[in-house]
Amino acid sequence: MRREPHFAEAILPLLILIILLSVNVILFDDPLAGSNQIALLLSATVAGVIVRRNGRNWEAMSEKVVHTIGSAMPALLILLLIGSLAGTWLISGVVPALIYYGLDVINPSLFLATATVVCSIVSLATGSSWSTVATIGVALLGMGKAIGMNEAVVAGAIISGAYFGDKISPLSDTTNLASAMAGTDLFTHIRYMLYTTVPSLALTLIISLFIGLNYDFSYAAVDVRNVKAAIDSAFNVTPWLFLVPVILFAVIMLKVPPIPSLMIGTLLGALFAILFQPNVIQDVAGEVTGYGKASYLSSMQAMFGDIEIVTPDQDVNELLSTGGMRGMLDTVWLIISAMVFGGIMESGGLLARITRPILERARSTGSLVASTVVSCIFFNVTASDQYLAIVVPGRMFRKTYEDKDLKPEVLSRTLEDSGTVTSVLVPWNTCGATQSRVLGVATFDYLPYCFFNLISPFMTVIFAYLNIRIRKISQKENS
Repeated sequence: MRREPHFAEAILPLLILIILLSVNVILFDDPLAGSNQIALLLSATVAGVIVRRNGRNWEAMSEKVVHTIGSAMPALLILLLIGSLAGTWLISGVVPALIYYGLDVINPSLFLATATVVCSIVSLATGSSWSTVATIGVALLGMGKAIGMNEAVVAGAIISGAYFGDKISPLSDTTNLASAMAGTDLFTHIRYMLYTTVPSLALTLIISLFIGLNYDFSYAAVDVRNVKAAIDSAFNVTPWLFLVPVILFAVIMLKVPPIPSLMIGTLLGALFAILFQPNVIQDVAGEVTGYGKASYLSSMQAMFGDIEIVTPDQDVNELLSTGGMRGMLDTVWLIISAMVFGGIMESGGLLARITRPILERARSTGSLVASTVVSCIFFNVTASDQYLAIVVPGRMFRKTYEDKDLKPEVLSRTLEDSGTVTSVLVPWNTCGATQSRVLGVATFDYLPYCFFNLISPFMTVIFAYLNIRIRKISQKENS
């Protein structure tokens, strides 16, 4: 006989997960290499025992887990393609060229603010935070390390900008999803988000400028001139290489889906490597005779495996390495494990049981918005997926917002201000795991510097409690 779980039962797997993840951070140098995945699976096992004990059969749990993993499959494919794109953009010289020319034009003191603005523009134009971080973000990280900035601080600026653009771009899937879940049209949703999003970005830029203007650049890991000389010695650096990102961004703006877009970007990188970097092709291929054979071997190696371009400067070599698709496999494993945990928790009603007290305490507009924010963050932590953190709270709270005569864009804005931007702050979430692996910076390292992502949830709650720009349904609209 099926029964509803008690609150203590529902919260137990989550508490066990938090304890195990905390222990992993202390004991393991790289928790993403396997220990966090096992922690998720062990917690899922505890959840499964509870759900089974409450009368849910294994077939139902298994079906839910399979469905949840299936929903994450596009993200996994995108992640693998990002790995291959990083490889071919390295051997083609695209990323090194971005670093090479970028070091000439970027003022170190303004670098953080500049990186945030550049990533905002690219993400706004493409609608994809993932593509932005994997392309221009990787290059900006290399520039930041070259001028002596802490890579976690730089990663925070990159992610802040990327998620600003993703959040308000009409091409973004989360922007469309949030408006659909709340029942408002897309451009009403975007215009209404600007009230909280622009102040959040402004505060982010002010903080970034303050850090940059007071940063001590005397401890640069490498001299900028040495970086440029090392890149010049290994690559044929030419502005023609910029055609690759320009074509990719044009393809994305033409609304070509992410997976074929990234494949196009990967193949363009391989083609430009063959055309412009014969020395790199031969070095990667090793002692292989025939340029055609060497081109094939090097392109394949860049797509699936480790690549490290050797220059006379060992510090620069750290900027010129990538793991291809293989480098993403730990993250794929992590996401699958997280989906197993989230699927079992949802199948037995454990997530709904935990969030019910939050919903019951939402009486005023401020407390309702705050409850929505907490729920979105909770689902990013437990369900480990950005889309579920928008869809589930959107379904849960939509009727309550309607009952309080709040227009649907109030809900859609809240979903974006919390569900979209905080996903990247959770190490085992699809977004957090991906960006950490792409940038090579641990999630908890860059988290304190993702100012936009941290400010946005507070901004939307403050607006709600102060009743700033909170749209109500008029009596005429109700009739």
